[in-house]
This record gives sequence, C-alpha cells and structure tokens, in this order.
Amino acid sequence: MGSLKNEEEMEQIVEESKEAILYVNGVRKVLPDGLAHLTLLEYLRDFGLTGTKLGCGEGGCGACTVMISHYDRKLKKCVHYAVNACLAPLYSVEGMHVITVEGVGNHKRGLHPIQKSLERYHGSQCGFCTPGFIMSLYALLRSSQTPPTEEQIEESLAGNLCRCTGYRPIVDAFRVFAKTDDALYADISSLSLQGGEFVCPSTGKPCSCGSKTVNDIDTNGQSICSATYKPVSYSEVDGSTYTDKELIFPPELLLRKLTPLSLSGLGGLKWYRPLTVKYVLELKEKYPNAKLLVGNTEVGVEMRLKRIQYQVFISVTHVPELNMLNVKEDGIEIGAAVRLTELLNLLREVVTQHPAHETSACKAFIEQLKWFAGTQIKNVASVGGNVCTASPISDLNPLWMAARAKFRIINCKGNIRTALAEKFFLGYRKVDLAGDEILLSVFLPWTRCFEYVKEFKQAHRRDDDIAIVNAGMRVCLEEKGEEWVVSDASIAYGGVAPLSLCAIKTKEFLIGKKWNQDVLRGALNVLRTDILIKEDAPGGMVEFRKSLTLSFFFKFFLWVLHQIEGKKPIKEKVLLSHLSAIKSLHRPPLVASQDYEIKKHGTSVGSPEVHLSSRLQVTGEAEYTDDTPMPPNGLHAAFVLSKKPHARILAIDDSGAKSSPGFAGIFFAKDVPGSNEIGPVVMDEELFASEFVTCVGQVIGVVVADTHENAKRAAGKVHVEYEELPAILSIEDAVSAKSFHPNTEKLLRKGDVDLCFQSDQCDKIIEGKVQVGGQEHFYLEPHSSLVWTMDGGNEVHMISSTQAPQKHQKYVSHVLGLPMSKVVCKTKRIGGGFGGKETRSAFLAAAAAIPSYLMNRPVKITLDRDIDMMTSGQRHSFLGKYKVGFTNNGKVLALDLQIYNNAGNSLDLSLAILERAMFHSDNVYEIPNVRIFGSVCFTNFPSHTAFRGFGGPQGMLIAENWIQRIALELKKSPEEIREMNFQGEGSILHYGQQLEHCTLAQLWNELKLSCDFLKARDEVDQFNLHNRWKKRGVAMIPTKFGISFTTKFMNQAGALVNVYTDGTVLVTHGGVEMGQGLHTKVAQVAASAFNISLSSVFISETSTDKVPNASPTAASASSDMYAAAVLDACEQIKARMEPIASQRNFSSFAEIVRDSSIVRKKGKKVPLSTTNCNVRQFTLSRVSNSLPI
Repeated sequence: MGSLKNEEEMEQIVEESKEAILYVNGVRKVLPDGLAHLTLLEYLRDFGLTGTKLGCGEGGCGACTVMISHYDRKLKKCVHYAVNACLAPLYSVEGMHVITVEGVGNHKRGLHPIQKSLERYHGSQCGFCTPGFIMSLYALLRSSQTPPTEEQIEESLAGNLCRCTGYRPIVDAFRVFAKTDDALYADISSLSLQGGEFVCPSTGKPCSCGSKTVNDIDTNGQSICSATYKPVSYSEVDGSTYTDKELIFPPELLLRKLTPLSLSGLGGLKWYRPLTVKYVLELKEKYPNAKLLVGNTEVGVEMRLKRIQYQVFISVTHVPELNMLNVKEDGIEIGAAVRLTELLNLLREVVTQHPAHETSACKAFIEQLKWFAGTQIKNVASVGGNVCTASPISDLNPLWMAARAKFRIINCKGNIRTALAEKFFLGYRKVDLAGDEILLSVFLPWTRCFEYVKEFKQAHRRDDDIAIVNAGMRVCLEEKGEEWVVSDASIAYGGVAPLSLCAIKTKEFLIGKKWNQDVLRGALNVLRTDILIKEDAPGGMVEFRKSLTLSFFFKFFLWVLHQIEGKKPIKEKVLLSHLSAIKSLHRPPLVASQDYEIKKHGTSVGSPEVHLSSRLQVTGEAEYTDDTPMPPNGLHAAFVLSKKPHARILAIDDSGAKSSPGFAGIFFAKDVPGSNEIGPVVMDEELFASEFVTCVGQVIGVVVADTHENAKRAAGKVHVEYEELPAILSIEDAVSAKSFHPNTEKLLRKGDVDLCFQSDQCDKIIEGKVQVGGQEHFYLEPHSSLVWTMDGGNEVHMISSTQAPQKHQKYVSHVLGLPMSKVVCKTKRIGGGFGGKETRSAFLAAAAAIPSYLMNRPVKITLDRDIDMMTSGQRHSFLGKYKVGFTNNGKVLALDLQIYNNAGNSLDLSLAILERAMFHSDNVYEIPNVRIFGSVCFTNFPSHTAFRGFGGPQGMLIAENWIQRIALELKKSPEEIREMNFQGEGSILHYGQQLEHCTLAQLWNELKLSCDFLKARDEVDQFNLHNRWKKRGVAMIPTKFGISFTTKFMNQAGALVNVYTDGTVLVTHGGVEMGQGLHTKVAQVAASAFNISLSSVFISETSTDKVPNASPTAASASSDMYAAAVLDACEQIKARMEPIASQRNFSSFAEIVRDSSIVRKKGKKVPLSTTNCNVRQFTLSRVSNSLPI
C-alpha cells in the first residue's frame, strides 16, 4: 500500500515529473502520448484487468463499473465515485486512482466484505454483471462517512443491470451494509418482545438471529440473519475502509500539481485539458468544431454506436470557472461543467436550508434527477453537456425552461451574454451558441411565494430509462379575494418535437385566469392545438404521447390545488379519490424472504450451496471468452453486414478496407474452403451472403485486423452496391403473401370442433386475435469466439460463448471441410444465454474460423452490443386467431386456433418453437374439442431463435387472452373461469399425452390459501373504488410447461469422471454453465456419490474432445440429464473399487483410491476413470407430438 514519503522530497519529484500518470489498484502507470482514442475500459482490459466487463458500450448496463478517486483541492478531501469505464476517455482520469474489482479483493489475498456477502447470499449466477454491482456498492461505501440507508444502496445500483439473478439476492447481500435503527442498539430492552421474540437490529423486525453474527442455515433449515457491516475507519483522504487491506489514495497524487495536457490519438485525434476558461476559449477559437467534454456520456455513444468521428476534444473537468456552485440571494449559479451528482447534492442541501416557497424548482430538479440516469452516469455527466446536447427528450431542459433559468454564455473574446432557457433551443440538436461561444453557467432563480414548479416524466420503466414524454411546468398565483389568479406561467415539453418545446399559447391563455376547473378545461383545449405531434413522428406512439401532454397538465393542476389547499382556504379542493394522481412514487426498500426445507442426501445433494464459481465471479477472476488473452500474432474480426432487408448484391468494393490501418484480410463466400451453406436443422442459410441478402444485418463477409477497432473501421469502409427487392416485414404481410418456410404447416386435433360449434352445446362463441411481440435476449455477455489452428491448420480449436459447443464444432468443420474429429470447441462459462446462444452463436465461430484457417493465425470476434442485437434474432413474435365456444357457466367446449410465428429469414429452430406453442395453447384447461393450425412465416428479419420458454409462453399467453375474454363476457372473475376448466389426473391432451401425477388443483388451492388471494382481491377492489387515477390489480395465473427436447434422441447426456490418487475428482460433462448452477449441482451429485466433500470435486470446462456429441444446454432438462450421467459414472467407478474397499476399514476416500490405483486385480489396475452416456426419455417425448398435414 505504500507510505508517505518526506513531503519536500515528494514535491520535488512531482515538480520534475511532467508525464501523464494514472494509478490502477495502487500501481503507478505512465500514460504515453497517442492513446486519446482509448476508453478506460479498453486500457484496463488490455492490461489484463478483465474483471471490468464490456456489456453494452453506452453506460447502460453497469458491467464496466470502476471506482475513481481524486483529490478535490477545493473541498480539501478525496472524492470517490463510480463511473462507466466504457465511456470514460483514458486521459480523463489522468492524475486519478482507478480501483477495479481486482483491487477490492481476490481469492488469494482474501475477499472484501462486499464480495463475501454477495457470494453468501447467492447474488451471482452467470456472474458477468457481478463485478459492476460490487464496484457500485464499493464506491458508495468508500464515499460515505456513515453507513448508507437502504434507499441509498438501491439508488446506487440503479445503473447496474442483472439479466439472470434478479435483484432480490443482490439487495439482500448489500442490505447488511445499511444504516440500522440506532435505538435498537441503545435500548437493549427493546430487543425483546412479548413471548421472548428477538428483534433483529438490521431489519427492526422479529427474527431468530439472536446474538449470532454470521449468516448460516441451522439444522432445521431456518435462515439466520447476518450481522451488519460497519466501516472500521474513515478519513477525508481514503474515505471509509472496511478492512485493513483497502487500497489507500496514492500519496503522490495528493501532492501532485495539475498541469494542462496536450495529447493525441489515432487518426490525428487531439486531446486537450485546459485549466482555465481563458485557455478553453483560446482552444475553441483555434478549433471551432472541437467537442467540449466532461463525462463523455453523449459523445462516447456517438462515436461508438453512430460511428461519428471527432478530431479535437477539450476536457473542461478541471476548469474552476466552469465548476462553480454559488448559492446567491436571488438563486443558484451552476457552472456548466458541474456534474449532475454534485448538483443533486447541492439541491438537497439547499432544500433543507431555505424557505420552502423558494425551493419549489429545486425540489422538481431533485425528483427529476433521481430518475435521470444511473449513478455512474450522473457522477460524470455535466449540466452544460446535457443542455448543449439539446436532446429533444432531455429530462432537464424542459425544467430549465419552465423554471425561468438563464444561461450565461461567453465568447472567445471574453464577452458574456445571457440567454433565457426557453429561447435557447432552436431546433434538433441546435442551440443559441455561435461557433466561438461556450456555455459558462446556468442561473436557477428562487421561486416566489405561491409559485410552483413541477417535473413530469413517462418512460417505459422508471429507473434509468429515456423519456417517452417529459415536461416542466410552472405557475405563479396571486390571491384575489377567495380566488387564485395566474400571474405568470410556463409549460415546456420534451419528446413531442425535434426540440424541447414551450406551450406558448397555453401560457398566454393561463395568465390572468382563475385557477379552477374552467381554466383546466380551457387549457386542455388549447394544449391540443398548441402541442402537435405529427402522425409519422420519430418514436411512434403518437396517440399515447398526445395523451401524456394533457395528462401531465391535469396532474399539475391537481398538484397546485393541493399545494394551495395545505396553506390557505380554497374554494376548489382536490377530491380524496383524485389524490392518487398527484402522489409521488415512493418505492419502499425491497424486502423478501425464502422458506425452504433442507433434506440432504449424502454429503452435498440437497444442501443450499453457493455457486461454485461465485468466489471467482465476485472478484472478477472468473474468465469469459473475451477475457481469454489474445495469442501472439492474433487478429480481431468484424463483419461486413447487409444494410438492406431484401436485395441482390451487384458489386462489392473492398478497396477502402484494404487501405485501412491495421488491415490483415477480408473474406467472402468465394473464400470458404468447405460449404457455405449452414443451419442447425435445415441448411437454408449462407455463412456469407453470395448473391442475395434477405435481412438487414446478414453477414456478407468478415474483415480481420490487428485491433478490434481497426477491424470495425475497415469493415465499415466496404461498399456494397444493391438492387433492392420487395421485403416482407410482418406476420400479416407474410400470411397475405403466403410467405412460409417449406414443410412447416402443422395441425393438431382433438374431438370435432366444427360439430361442436354447429350444435347447440355452446351458449356463446367469441372470436379474437392476439399479437405477441418479440424480445431481445440481452444476455450481458455478447457473442464471442476465439479460434486458432494447430499443426499448420490440421486441427482447429476454439473457445466460444455458446450453449451448444457441439454445434460450433459441427459448423466449423462443415465450412472448413474438416472432419469433426479435428475441431475442438471449449466453453468455460457463459455470461447468460437464454436460448440466444443455442444456435445463433455458431455462425459467429464459423465466420471467424475462415480467416483463422486460411491465414493460420488466431482470430477473435466479439460483437458490440448493437451488432449483436442486429444479427442474432429475438424471441419469436406470434399471431394467434382464435374462436372459442363455451357455456353460460364458463365451461370451455371448443377451441379453433390459427397460430403463426415470425421465423425471420431462415428456419433455425422456428418449427420446433411453433410446435411447442401449439402444445401449450391449451395452457392447463380441459377442452373437449381442439383444432390448432400452425405455420412458420418467412420474413426479411434476422433469423429468430430459441428464447426462454421456446414458444410455450406465447401459446399460453394466447390462451389466457381468451380466458379473460370469457370472464368479461360472463361477468365473472378470470380465476373462477380458470378453476372450472382445470385439467386433472388422466386428462388426455390435444397431442395425445395423458396427464399423470397432476398436482394442479392442489398447488392452486394451497397458493390461493397461503397468499389469502380473496382478501388481496377485496383490498384491490377497495383501493380502486377510492382512487380514480391510480389502479391496482392482482391475478393468479396457472401454467403447465413441458420440459425436455421434443426431438427424443436429444434427451441424452454424457459425462467423464476422473478420480485422482489424492482423493479429488475431476468431472467433465456436456452441459454448459451459464449461471443456472449446472456445474454446482453436478458436483454435488459426484460428492454425495463418493461420500466426499464438495470441495474435493472440480469441474473445469465443457469440451467436445472430452464429451462428444452433446445436446445443447437447453429445454429445462440439463441438470437432470447430466447429473444422472455423472451419477452413473460414479457408481461404475465405485463398483470397480468395491473389492478393494471391502477388504478393510479405510480412513478416507483418498486412501481407498490410492490402494485401488496400485493394487492389481487379475493382472490389471482398477480403472479410476469412466465415460458414461445417460439417455432419458421425458414424458413429453413419449408420443408423436405433431402431425403433418
């Protein structure tokens, strides 16, 4: 950790040093010139610190979170905060200390309490997002002088996404660091309740933790609370420390004086860091098109995703004049470079220190900033950056306009002018700034007595999401007798035009009017013409957005009435039933619990063990495909992609790519040494499009270069000339054009549907249509493969992020013309799959294998998030057209269903997905007469593929739609309709299977009773009765889901078990660990089988040269199959050792193994290794599930 040197000696060293430096995990790094194009993430990963992950590349997922520490000379203390390394320019952290997850703790040096807690609470599954969560909380704790509240902890995690674990165990793990109720500790008597119950100091609720301090499970399976963690010390320099191994702030950086920077990057990029506003203006005069940076949250996304190239950057983070925060008599002056987190902290402080009537605007900004973005973005994004970006959906700009804010602007000659915020925005991304001007500061005036400012925002989700429509509204009222008259007003909207827009006519209408129902009706009418959204407006949802402009004003009207009502008598009061429209959302901290009984079998099976990889995942040491070090002479690959949905390729000009820096090669269909035709079931795809393209994002070729960025740039320079052809872009278009994949029409029948409809059995018949949309997989780890050759190309090896290594092996051997025996695919773990890496990952490896094989060099391809989402397909969208007959009681008698799915431009697994949707189209309901017709639609989209549920959820959703329709028709509750139609023991399904061991009714009744559903329904009804504008709902929905592959031969599994002479066991099986705990469960089975500890069993990786011909890890069956295969193999080895083990009492398994390895039986050693293939026929696969027409 180092110690502080003599201060004079240190200052002398610092004075002499003019180099750019950075500390990473306590290690000094010199930053050479020429790296201005790099982000902090790229720099860290190039140095081997791969715990910091690349998830989205735009600051949206938090997988790249690191902590930045620097000494604030104005505050005379160190500040510690989390940032997105994927957006932070490398030189922006010069002179700072970067701590990554590796610097927090590791499995050799020891885990930090944060890491221990997350591991203990099962907060890591696939583990790809885990380092980001660790670093977000670590930064919060280091920056907090006292333990944070639970609300602060949850807020700190708003910028982190988890795709597989869910947030409950993560929040549970981090809650132990929260501030507790001190009274519980001060008054010991309060810890006891009547009956001797103990009150947990952490939660303030009765529990069984007593005085125990560790989280554990007792012998009865009861959960025991964990003690809270508290910092062991706090200093203004190092912040809070929780262990004696915390990295201190480097002493050199404390004494180091800031110097201006003038550095460069690739392509002539220039990077400047001025320290005065005068220098900024000089640079701006010299480079009028230069981009001023603080957090790079907008420019970074433009460069990465929009491929916009800038030549000059001016980092203004250290310019005092742009970082001022002055609280004045008439308002607050906010420097343009002030970070949003700093602004938020100041506003919260101001609200407590100033009269309430002065801070109405401040409160509006506090609320809007809470939902503005994740903590990492707010920690670096600046006020001025958000203003000058002039995004039409900026959350803050409508508020600046409404709150009478003024912008101070300075030009290169030092002249300062002031512009009103409401007149500053001129057009799409255009503001009232000349080429020689910059924004100096923003002035926010105090609000006056009876002046009210309110924020509004509607997004798809509340946390960390961009707005659909937002608004800022202000009204100033004067009391005249018993009436309140509008003296001033301002209404501004975002998301309704190419710029933040003031409702001028509405403002003019309001002024001078009485604040009553008449003005509300009049204002709403004026707003309809004042704010016009064109029918073809970008973003769609035009009617919804129009309604939001009106509903926001209605809520504002009610809110102002309520504010006045609390201060002075008023004629018009807000009805109690209308209060829900104006109450701000308060989401209490997440509280949840798990109850389960532990029944152990042997040493390990049945025990709630933590994920075997979790210790490595919480420290960032767990390796994923892109973390694999690049071999010497390695190349990076990038795709040349189609930009048309359907077209003929006329010509390809690759001259630009060949002259691009770092270019090494480019390959098209003509270069494929084997077959260019690929496909998981039917070979109806091309690896590289040769003559036609059938979707945007189809691969035309692959470019390889010395770096990932150079490969992308070169691929972007390939020009393809097209002849456009008609495209089919929806299921409806496909049905109209009869655009179906060949041989994919399916029919399932039960009973006689037509006869039932024609008879008088059905009292009512309804018809309807259900459209189910698609969904992005959004596994946190993008597709990635590393391919290399051995023995001059005689063998090909690869490491891939895939659920199906065998498919990678098959695809690569096929396109290279090699036997499968010469191709090996290995998978250590993957950062989430959800079906998206079952088949669609294979073409990626095959494409990378072409240059690797032909050039005899290693090639790595890792897709950026936008390319991944463009090329890999989604969950299938479905269209269902139903006709249902039923009695007046609600008993369903007949179902006639036409169901279509959108396969995209190749079949992939779409037929099996359609079939499963057909199987699940009855959900759990007994229907005597069923006819289901299904077709797979060909459209000009990237091929859609497997996704959790594999068509089952879509089929069930269609069924639940007509159940709801029946309930509405009969004026009964949906639950009543469901219950009377339940299938039961012995029911024959529409595909011929008879239900056995059916527990549906039992589970339904138990759940209904345990959750007191009827009481919950009554409470919901009462709430809805008394609340006009906010509604609640509650529902119980059953599901029946068939596991296993419907293609029966795929329900098999293989395993290789090796026992070593020290008593440890190495297991290899054909399944892939993707966070579901497959390796952990398999290891538990092996440990119990041999009666050894779980720590004695190790599972290294999945590899096609250890266990061949494995099925994909999918279909909800892998744990059953692979665990059974391992168990069988273990039993075989135990049987071989039995003659030795029965001879005497051995003290340990290791002793038996040692004797077995040296004792010969009939002249042969006892083999301690075996491979087993376990075949399991699942119930769903016992019958023919689909009949061709």
